Amino acid sequence: MQLPSDVQRAGDVPWAGIPSLRELDSELREVRDLIRQTLVAAPTAGELAALYDYLCVRSGKMIRPGLVLLAGRCCGQTTTDHLKAAAVVEMIHTATLLHDDVIDDGQRRRGAPTINSLCGNESAVLLGDFVLSRVFKMAADFTPEVAKVIAQTAVRVCEGELRQVLQKRNWQLDEAEYIDIITEKSAAFFSGCCQLGAMLAGASQERIEALSRYGLDAGIAFQITDDVLDITGDERQMGKAAQNDFDTSKLTLAAIHLLAHTDKARRQTVQAMLESPAESKAELAHLLQFHGSLDYARRQARSYVAKALHALNPLPQGPAKEALGEIAQFMVDRTN
Repeated sequence: MQLPSDVQRAGDVPWAGIPSLRELDSELREVRDLIRQTLVAAPTAGELAALYDYLCVRSGKMIRPGLVLLAGRCCGQTTTDHLKAAAVVEMIHTATLLHDDVIDDGQRRRGAPTINSLCGNESAVLLGDFVLSRVFKMAADFTPEVAKVIAQTAVRVCEGELRQVLQKRNWQLDEAEYIDIITEKSAAFFSGCCQLGAMLAGASQERIEALSRYGLDAGIAFQITDDVLDITGDERQMGKAAQNDFDTSKLTLAAIHLLAHTDKARRQTVQAMLESPAESKAELAHLLQFHGSLDYARRQARSYVAKALHALNPLPQGPAKEALGEIAQFMVDRTN
């Protein structure tokens, strides 16, 4: 398969835009190399190597691997096991994105054409399955306790994604249910990354729990902000086509707020717009802005960042703790 001309190459560092991750540059490069060795350099790759290579060079910002490494630094020294765990979580994330793009008919991801748009849905689904199979193999090399956290994290993410799909076009979904769903589909992943980093550093239970709580609250803030960007952002900010959640009729916090703060007649109009969002994007965005729904979502995201920062209190002061605070703030600053 020939790579499109605009795809990033292996020397690019997408995490350079996040100051707290720039400090992890050498380790994140090692993580990316490890992923590449696991997929492209596998003896069985053969004629599939070009497909794996395309996947590997389209690296994301590596926030989840960064959380593994920073959580480890907060609790001691990072080891080769931290690098392996960081590779595992990034591979799980990559597999979920491959499957998401099939579900949502995504055409661009991380600034380049998606696998499903280039090779079809079958190839994208099977590639995601293959990546997960390599994750299983790598997880087997960890202690049972660590492997259990990896498995539990993957299960929660999949359950959250499934719950979100089942709630499509449920215009009665309330804020508490929405938070519950994104806690499973997104925040649990951030929490699991932090838990892994702390466990592998031999941290106390208090620090493991503190970092797990931080990851959960930061992850909720991240997803709320992502949903806002789906409405207000552009492809440069998102790395994918914006307004994707509108297109797939998945309720976001802003839409839930709008439905709750309009009269019955207007609510029916809004629901009709949400039923066919591709025809009503501009008007929907205007209503969300006019009724303060976007600002409400941003405020809620900031409140979860505050909770995440509070969760870090039991941890000793140092560069790693400061970096975690900066990452949490980055979660909401993306909308500015």
